[in-house]
Amino acid sequence: MAASITAPLAAPGYLLIRDAVSTPRSYLTDTALGVTEAAPRAVPQDFFIAVMTVLVDGGVLVKALLAVGLWLAGWGAARLAARLVPAAGVPGELVAATIAVWNPFVAERLLQGHWSLLVGYGCLPWIALTVTRLRSATDVGAWCILAFWIALAGLTPTGTVLALIVGMAAIAAPGNGTGCSRRRLAGSVSIVAILAAMPWLVASGLGTAIPAGDEAGVHAFAARAEPGLSTLGSLASLGGMWNASAVPASRSTLFALAFSAVLLIVVVVGVTVLWRTQTAFGLIGIAIAAVVIPTLLATGPGLTLTTWLITEVPGLGILRDGQKWVALAMPAYAVAGAAAVTALRERPSQWVAAGLACAALVFTLPDLAWGVGGRVESVTYPAGWGAIAAKINAEPHPVAVLPPETLRQYPWGPSSIPVLDPFPRWIRADTVTSGDLRVDGQDVRGDGGRGRRVAELLRAGAAPRELSAEGIGWVVVQANTPGEQGLSSRTLAQLEPVYRDGDIALYRVPGPWAPIAASLSRRIAVIAAHLVWVTLLLAGGAAAVTGLRERRHQR
Repeated sequence: MAASITAPLAAPGYLLIRDAVSTPRSYLTDTALGVTEAAPRAVPQDFFIAVMTVLVDGGVLVKALLAVGLWLAGWGAARLAARLVPAAGVPGELVAATIAVWNPFVAERLLQGHWSLLVGYGCLPWIALTVTRLRSATDVGAWCILAFWIALAGLTPTGTVLALIVGMAAIAAPGNGTGCSRRRLAGSVSIVAILAAMPWLVASGLGTAIPAGDEAGVHAFAARAEPGLSTLGSLASLGGMWNASAVPASRSTLFALAFSAVLLIVVVVGVTVLWRTQTAFGLIGIAIAAVVIPTLLATGPGLTLTTWLITEVPGLGILRDGQKWVALAMPAYAVAGAAAVTALRERPSQWVAAGLACAALVFTLPDLAWGVGGRVESVTYPAGWGAIAAKINAEPHPVAVLPPETLRQYPWGPSSIPVLDPFPRWIRADTVTSGDLRVDGQDVRGDGGRGRRVAELLRAGAAPRELSAEGIGWVVVQANTPGEQGLSSRTLAQLEPVYRDGDIALYRVPGPWAPIAASLSRRIAVIAAHLVWVTLLLAGGAAAVTGLRERRHQR
């Protein structure tokens, strides 16, 4: 299933769709470390990519991580089902894996470009599995493996929160007296999650801006009802994405009703079985909350409450995207899918029921296959992009980009799909941008005040000295992409042209440039926090590999 979804990405090129940006190289800029004025939303993801692209092409790395994330979701769901519902056997494991991989959440997050969130999503059943094992037996290796899964989920701050919640929910699993107590396990999961979140927590605590809420932003990112379904029905069927453009075509037809009916019937039957056997109570509880709470927050009073929370409480901007929390329902849905098979006592009947359930789920969401109907595919950058990146990397002064909009549409990119500007990820210098977005006709203000000032200067045709006063050393002009450039041609006429072709142009801003950069102490502190995360990842990964080898040797 993971291969059939990501198959178009096997072609040469780079993942580039909405928020997903991959480039040949990335660098440890202040933006990548999360020490600019913008909120540290992509830590430690950008740090990891910057380090790994020294060894591996960024396009190969990101596409491989995405495919592995989906594969982990299916495999982990099957393993979790095997532990919690052993009577379901292989038929139940197949249903669990299908529910975990083949659902609207995966399709919609793929179309939105949230590849690192999908990696975290794939870790959730493994976290639940490891915690339930620790309730029965505890050893150092299991603790290291738990640290690995939480750290891997923590590629994005949301992933760390999801991992913490799932880990806490799985603690409700019954123990046998020889495992770890619930209190000790809860404390340990919390500590590991805090350590995994250190890059985000330290970057935020050292003065990096945390975006305040605004009514337009909260409304734009609230969960939404898909055609034919209420908001509750959309979320309950693992859909409800806030961006109507990032929804598979089948979710706007009767296929949406059919998929929702199949999924919810299977889950309800399974929950009934689990309720009788008193299994997975914690996971079921967070699944219900993950559907009901975002539904309530999408109502008028809920939107008002969310706006107040993320405005008044620092760090709660993470609540703005309500639909992403339905990822918490996946482990319970998968286990319930496996349990539903056991409602039939005869094994041949279980195989038939599992086959019908899997086929119905796949055929009622047919366009998840082949990159969500061909919309997720590899792209190739024009040659000029690499040439300009090399020139800037030789003299890494801060860069301003025209048009100044955050989202782009390129003739060589994914057709009719806006993408985040990939250029900032490709250069050693920091790119100054406002982060302003337009979502479903609503303007959502970003947190880049300096970037907004620079954009206004360019649109007003400001003199070069005004750009250099903001620390800008280069101006890049991307052709053939929509955006308001105002009187920027007046400014460009006063700059030194360095490179130009039909796709992109580079201009040098004469110095001297005002030194605007994060202090050395802040960089050191944030890098140290990232190294804590790396230690969790490497130590846990080594323990996992060692444990796997030992089990194979014992066999």
